[in-house]
Amino acid sequence: MEELDNLFLHANIACVIVRNIGYFGDLFVLALATAVRHYLHEILGIPTPSVKPWARENELPYFLRDTFQFGEIELLGHSIVLAMGRAEQKQSLSEVRTWLDKVKALAGQPAVYVTDALASYERRRLIEQKVPFIVPGNQLYLPDLGLDLREYFRQRSPTAESALSPSAQAMLITALLHQPWQAEWQPSRVAVALGYTPMTLSRVVKELTSAGLAAAYTVGRSRWLRMEQPPQQTWERAKPALRTPVKRTVWVLAEDPMAKQLGRLAGLSALAHYSMLAEPKWPVYALSATEWKAATVTGLQELPEPVAGARELQLWSYSPALLPGVATVDPLSLTLSLQDNADDRILLALDELKGQLPW
Repeated sequence: MEELDNLFLHANIACVIVRNIGYFGDLFVLALATAVRHYLHEILGIPTPSVKPWARENELPYFLRDTFQFGEIELLGHSIVLAMGRAEQKQSLSEVRTWLDKVKALAGQPAVYVTDALASYERRRLIEQKVPFIVPGNQLYLPDLGLDLREYFRQRSPTAESALSPSAQAMLITALLHQPWQAEWQPSRVAVALGYTPMTLSRVVKELTSAGLAAAYTVGRSRWLRMEQPPQQTWERAKPALRTPVKRTVWVLAEDPMAKQLGRLAGLSALAHYSMLAEPKWPVYALSATEWKAATVTGLQELPEPVAGARELQLWSYSPALLPGVATVDPLSLTLSLQDNADDRILLALDELKGQLPW
């Protein structure tokens, strides 16, 4: 009898899932809608009804329906429209506010942007523009309802112990940017390319598996890693444990022959390469601490302050040359090095850079 009851229970669950997939189009959006409901219930402590389809969605332009799946939910006596970003579509933050205004004008009620992940600079930018959004499990910002619940009110900031080591960060970024994308890869090959020792390799494998970013297994005598999620989702999941690679910034004379041989474009110089951002006053290059030490031994002099004709050098905690054959540092490390910058011009340029990532 118990087995029969379980059979009926699973059948009912399956029917609910199938019905909701019909409403919301795909499993990703269904999971996002469910996460919103649970998140609202968790942080507000009130019963939260299920997200239901928004009846007027078909009145919106096609490009909006292609970018978002729309739902509706009752919250604190208000009906709000949820614009849930589709997994296969990239939402440009520079346009989200305009898009939500269109939805709000049609609905006559608040419209909220819902996504599974946002970088800290992206959240800050949305708040500055008064754009309502929900990131289930992380943050809720609904100015129309007077709600602003941020993740740092709910959990401690990541500690140094929770952050990946520079070598683990470098190997993870190298694997994420490898083309074509490979969910399964040999960390030993990446370690050799980056000059890491077997001891460092062993520590990196432990860090990545402990963080839930990859699963380790053995084929013959070779150790392999399998990414648990696609590259974009792995990157978003890993970001709280990642840090800027920039340890220190120094200035040298650009005319110095030694300086001309050092580093790759980094910082605002690299960002200008990828976007419409203007070139900075001083060109910026990145090199490893080991490269800097070797350069100073051979006579390169650090300037006490920047002067006309200077060059800015960022000293990184790992090699800035993770990608072969390019003039700049890799886009993920570049993002990490600039993510805490509050300049709107830089935030817009980072948005452009995000649109050029290989996923």
